[in-house]
Amino acid sequence: MIEPGNSTTSTSDTNRTGLTGATGAPGSAGRDLRVASGVTTPLTVGVEEEFLLVDAHTLRVVPAAPLVLATAAGLPQQVHAEGTRYQVELATPVAHSAAALRADLAGLRRTLAAAARAHGCRLLAAPSPVMAVEGPLHLTDDEPRQREQHRRFGALTDTLVSCGRHIHIGTLDVDTAVAVSNRVRPWLPTLIALAANSPFWGGRDTGHSSWRAMAWSGWPSAGPPPHFTSTAHFRRSVQTLLGSGAALDTKMVYWDLRPSGNWPTLEIRAPDMSPDIDTAVLQAELGRALVATALRELAEQRPDPPVRDDVLRLARWRAAHDGLEGFGLDPYTGAELPAADLAEALLDLVAPELAAAGDLDHAAKTLGGLLRDGSGAARQRAAFARRHDLTDVLRLLVEETENF
Repeated sequence: MIEPGNSTTSTSDTNRTGLTGATGAPGSAGRDLRVASGVTTPLTVGVEEEFLLVDAHTLRVVPAAPLVLATAAGLPQQVHAEGTRYQVELATPVAHSAAALRADLAGLRRTLAAAARAHGCRLLAAPSPVMAVEGPLHLTDDEPRQREQHRRFGALTDTLVSCGRHIHIGTLDVDTAVAVSNRVRPWLPTLIALAANSPFWGGRDTGHSSWRAMAWSGWPSAGPPPHFTSTAHFRRSVQTLLGSGAALDTKMVYWDLRPSGNWPTLEIRAPDMSPDIDTAVLQAELGRALVATALRELAEQRPDPPVRDDVLRLARWRAAHDGLEGFGLDPYTGAELPAADLAEALLDLVAPELAAAGDLDHAAKTLGGLLRDGSGAARQRAAFARRHDLTDVLRLLVEETENF
């Protein structure tokens, strides 16, 4: 079992006017508290999933998002445009249980898949297009912000043709979200390894299990979040990003973990998009349980775990490189350990909170299946190995995406 050591506990700033503030966030039920207010409330969860649209025959990405979204227009709060016209996004309603979250994900995926088929497309739950995107990049060009982003960041915007899964855990005020972030961040590499699903990029094997995690690291506002000594420190870090030109606005705070800019939630942004719904639910269950564990430790006034930024960054790279099948780094010591051992250590750590929410059986079963059958990256490579044809990889992803 991996044990964190001791360090100085973080302090919370009393100013509550931060980047979070809306209510009704996308945000499995738990039994935990809002530490800052002392009010015991169930934790909720919501998930945002990004999808690529591919031609039903060639399986190459097509800029069909406006057509698909118009067909799915009956769900204006749940389906959205993304950074490019090759992509669509769903956002689940607030869920109070893993079962409700799973049902919402299946229903919204079904709706988007039907809308895509109506326009000769298929829905692809993959972090990358696998094959190279042909021709000029089709940004969501009706938004001036997208044009300015492309003007300022140039070729970095090529990485916008990638898809992640964002998990919102709430309800948390900004002080609490900042304090919880410090305790969740050591486990971000393990969440990346569990979701690793992007070995192929631009038509070749990248040698990494999650190339999306590496490609996204090119953005100056991306990567692991800092350890924050206070809410004021968090706000200063955001303002530094804005003032340096590294981010156009708070939406471009691309850290793997952040207090949401729109909702009273902590947003986990590290995982790759993956086609299997149960893997999505597992990520949400683990995220909620990590937040619940952090809240309990804060209430008990335990010190923050000592995690060096350089070790965390190396652990993140190793997770993206090896995925679930290789090795990772203990974020507390930097020691090399099998990635499977790190995943099981995470499950052990949060097992009491998973059990309290009724999620332990599902989480243990789903993790056991991943360890037995392989991660998304391993399954993609196995599909490619049969004929060395990337269309086999894309067919696998499409079929798994539509297995509701």
